[in-house]
Amino acid sequence: MAGALAGHRTRWFFPHLRAGFRPIWSSSRADADPTTATSSSRSREKKLANRLSSVVDAINDRKLPPELRGRVNAIRSETDIVNVVEQRIWHSMEEGHFENLPGKGKPLDLSTNPHADPAEDTLYRILSRNGCAPEWVELNKEIRSKIAEWRLAMKKAWTRSSDHDNSKWLEDSECLKSQMREINDKVLRYNLIVPFGRQMFGLKWEKEIDKLK
Repeated sequence: MAGALAGHRTRWFFPHLRAGFRPIWSSSRADADPTTATSSSRSREKKLANRLSSVVDAINDRKLPPELRGRVNAIRSETDIVNVVEQRIWHSMEEGHFENLPGKGKPLDLSTNPHADPAEDTLYRILSRNGCAPEWVELNKEIRSKIAEWRLAMKKAWTRSSDHDNSKWLEDSECLKSQMREINDKVLRYNLIVPFGRQMFGLKWEKEIDKLK
């Protein structure tokens, strides 16, 4: 009697143990579709990417002048932003907002840069006092000097090639291309260390050749 009652309770509370039924957890694992799991994961990643993109767009929109906020798609280039800023400056000048400013008529104090990072500003002042310049400034001078020398050498080689000395041109062009790669390596390093907005373009062989034609 007791055994029959125990068996009845077992079948009532654990129906999956009855004959002919598989365990619930076994069935769920076996029936799980890996394709569905992958699709769900991609959907979550897409939603997260969209949310992050919306946050970035909102931040960039707040950086714009009030006249252009909410009209990001209408901005064709930085010129549109510059035009709005210039209009606001001229409007302020017409209304006399620049009159009677503190320090008017006196030399500007350029010993500090209020828009620069305090640590960088301090470093630049130390370098200036010791007659030194930041690495990117020196590298900029070096790159411009090498580009000028390279273009002069290329012009001379191109002039010689116009005299039907193709063998010499092939030899010179290989040397010039090697020098161009070295210059572009310096440009890459310069762009990595220079403050934002001061990057420069490297040399391109086809464009330099077009300038000589």
